[in-house]
Amino acid sequence: MNGGVVTFIIAIVIVGVFLIVAMMLTKKRAHKFDVEEYQTRFLKIENRLNKNNPATFAMTIISGDKLLDKALMEAGVPGKTMGERLKKSGDKFSDVNAVWRAHKLRNMIAHEDDMDLSFKQAAGALAIYKQALKDLGAI
Repeated sequence: MNGGVVTFIIAIVIVGVFLIVAMMLTKKRAHKFDVEEYQTRFLKIENRLNKNNPATFAMTIISGDKLLDKALMEAGVPGKTMGERLKKSGDKFSDVNAVWRAHKLRNMIAHEDDMDLSFKQAAGALAIYKQALKDLGAI
């Protein structure tokens, strides 16, 4: 081999190494949540849900939705609203349709005056929020 070919091969290897290093440095890393904080906050929300007190049903759904939205923002999911963030984060959840159902229930609570909720609906929505937070790695 002559010197020019060897130099060319070495240059290609060096460029390849630089490309690999650049890709590793710019690769978006998964966000590290304060899992203990999220677990504590979610446990407080779960403990507020009282089967004998219908006033707690809506409050716990709204709180669960807020906590999930906080986690999405903290994870860097773009969007101005929770709905926009959900659209951009569908692949992060094991059941994105369930997360949408829980969020739509929250929206109905926030925008409808005479929303009647059952304990089953509230507990179901909380279970969905819990799984979504697990899927994100927040709890």
